[in-house]
Amino acid sequence: MPTTLPPAVVALVAILVLVVLIMMTYRLILRFFGVVIIREDCIGIVNKKFVLVGSHKTLPDGQIIALNGEAGYQADTLAPGIHFLLWPWQYAVTLQKFIAISEGNVGVVEASGGNPLCEGRVLGKAVDCDSFQSVRAFLERGGERGPQIAIIPPGVYRINTIFFSIAEVPALEIADNMVGIVTTKDGTPLATGDIAGTEIPNHRMFQDAQQFVNGGGFKGLQEQVLLAGRYFINPRFATVELKPMTEVPIANVGVVIAYVGAAGIDLSGEGFKHGNLVSTGQKGVWAQPLDPGKYPINPYTHRVECVPTANVVLNWATGKSESHNLDKNLSTITVRSSDGFTFNLDVAQIIHIPRNDAPKVIARFGTVANLVTQVLEPTIGNYFRNAAQGSDAIEFLRKRQERQESARAAISAALADYNVGAVDTLIGDIVPPAALMTTLTDRKIAEQQKVTYETQMLAQGERQKLEQATALAATQARVVDAERQVTIAEFSAQASVKKAEGEAKSKTIQASADAQVLKTVGDATAVKTLAIGNAEAAVTKAKIESMEAGNYAAIQVAQALSQSGFRLVPDIMVAGGANGQGGGTLVDVLLANLIRDQVPKSAPAAPVRPPSRPAPDADEPK
Repeated sequence: MPTTLPPAVVALVAILVLVVLIMMTYRLILRFFGVVIIREDCIGIVNKKFVLVGSHKTLPDGQIIALNGEAGYQADTLAPGIHFLLWPWQYAVTLQKFIAISEGNVGVVEASGGNPLCEGRVLGKAVDCDSFQSVRAFLERGGERGPQIAIIPPGVYRINTIFFSIAEVPALEIADNMVGIVTTKDGTPLATGDIAGTEIPNHRMFQDAQQFVNGGGFKGLQEQVLLAGRYFINPRFATVELKPMTEVPIANVGVVIAYVGAAGIDLSGEGFKHGNLVSTGQKGVWAQPLDPGKYPINPYTHRVECVPTANVVLNWATGKSESHNLDKNLSTITVRSSDGFTFNLDVAQIIHIPRNDAPKVIARFGTVANLVTQVLEPTIGNYFRNAAQGSDAIEFLRKRQERQESARAAISAALADYNVGAVDTLIGDIVPPAALMTTLTDRKIAEQQKVTYETQMLAQGERQKLEQATALAATQARVVDAERQVTIAEFSAQASVKKAEGEAKSKTIQASADAQVLKTVGDATAVKTLAIGNAEAAVTKAKIESMEAGNYAAIQVAQALSQSGFRLVPDIMVAGGANGQGGGTLVDVLLANLIRDQVPKSAPAAPVRPPSRPAPDADEPK
């Protein structure tokens, strides 16, 4: 079964259809009465179908748009709003959206009508027509048909697209460290012999093309360049090629060779006959070089040749080249000695080009590479070939240092004529012939063996010295200990001597003191003894005087014998007196005792206790 819509939906759809029909009917009714409504973002382009009255019924020859009410597309457009008396049977109105040029773009215009282009011109001149929003002003002020020299900057415009066609193109963007090389398509033709147009003032870096043309600008390549930034340049007027800025590296100068400019006066002087040097801005080689930095130079009108002012090393060695590549085509030098040997020779030449002489070098050779090829390569190669032919191979090898010194002097003198300084000439690897090398190698081996043997002998001698030193070092501890013992013994001896001297002095002093005491005691004892002796002598003398001397002597002897324990009655009687009579003298007694002592005794005799000795007096010395 078919599905039926709800009554509310049906009613809504009916209302919408009715509104659309009413609006369409309303517009048709308004249009029927000559009313035209232009929306706010559009313009109305009017096409008049016919003219009922008036003298201007048809367009003049050559015109495509009506200025005076002729039949056809009208120059004037309808602005947004309501317009009357535009009967549908006489006027056809077409809505045209506003032309919007977005940011970063420009509008390039081509006019369908107007005056023909002037002879030699490729773009229509600029006229004041409110940025092409007024076709009437464009035509009345002499606008020309075809591509227009003026452009439309970013914005929104009410342009009659029946008369003007608009193409939106990107604006020109130039990045940092880049320059824009401009080639114009319109302007005055260049004079014969010129390759670029001179700089024209007040055209806002080619953004005002009409001012450029009016100022006498030339078509073709321009000397002036564009720096980094955004430019609104008509691409039908000028093309721009981006190039990097000219950079002069550190330790270099830039010699400018200008292809444009006025003819200059030679500044090189009378002594320089190899080219002209001119002032800055003139055609030719500029006498003043550019120091290190970046420069906005047109590479099609000026060439900057970088010349190194630091020392430059050039290698005459196959397969070896420096980063500057000036020696990339140089190779090892092959020479022949006077004895017929051929061998290879590597050479390094260090050169220096002064800053102020750099323009002369470029004026003479064009490039530093030409200097190497035309001067350095033949000069250095021929010098060493000539030097090798003046000596045999072994002498050449042996006198390498002398050859190097003489080469430095000779090459320095030769390069001075070309405004180039020769810093040093260095001989690198020399590869002699194999046969000669074998002989030299054998000789060298023999010499080295001799040196080896001598070195070994010296080593043995040093080894002996080392062993002696080692042994000496081993006994050094004992030597040091012995020396210390000797020192200690010396100190001990000195201490003993000092001690003995002290003791001797002490004993001397003590002995002197004891002697003094003994002397004093002795003197006293002697005085006492003398006194006692004198007293005893006096007593003895008195005793002798009281009896005769013989009797006193007999008494003393008897007393002494009695005290000594001597036996007065002998065991053996000896008689020897006259007349056969036994003697009784003391002599006889002594003789008897002597005999007794000589005769062996069978038994010991009984001891005879001597009489007690009286105790000494208190005053008697012990």
